[in-house]
Amino acid sequence: MNETNQTDRFAPLFAELDRRLAGEVPVRLAIEGGSASGKTTLGKILAERYDCTVFHMDDFFLRAEQRTAARFAEPGGNVDRERFLAEVLLPLRRGEKVFYRRFDCASMQLQNAVETAPKKLVAAEGAYLAPYYDLSVFLDISPELQRERISRRNTPEKAKRFFAEWIPMEQAYFAAFDIPAKCTLRLPIP
Repeated sequence: MNETNQTDRFAPLFAELDRRLAGEVPVRLAIEGGSASGKTTLGKILAERYDCTVFHMDDFFLRAEQRTAARFAEPGGNVDRERFLAEVLLPLRRGEKVFYRRFDCASMQLQNAVETAPKKLVAAEGAYLAPYYDLSVFLDISPELQRERISRRNTPEKAKRFFAEWIPMEQAYFAAFDIPAKCTLRLPIP
């Protein structure tokens, strides 16, 4: 997809961000949506267009000791919400620098802390913890397009795991908290 199409697709969000960023108050944006809906792509576009900070929930996967059946049964329990809240959202709310540790899937370990100064716009891609955001967008992808994108960018084994494990967990989270309906904007992904 070329840049013009991406700009058109996200135009309602850009208009709302431009309106809010014209004021003095910082904006915290939640980017929600299913796997392969374009959250990471949108985060990159926002970083370029607005010089904003983007946090990725992929950096907050559960550590080994957190990976229990009970935790995975919780809606949204597949990410370390508690660490994201403590290391990112609460410091942002106080206007402080953020020191957070990325989770490395290869080593299954937390990395050294990364320091990030808050900017006027901060976005969280794959957000969770909705009450901590000023604005939210849900990228609404059809199951067919989602399956096509996941199959194209993963090995068959990894795609199978997405369909069997991760997508049911994200759907349970969306349903339990009515995420699509509660987002400020809902953008269809063609």
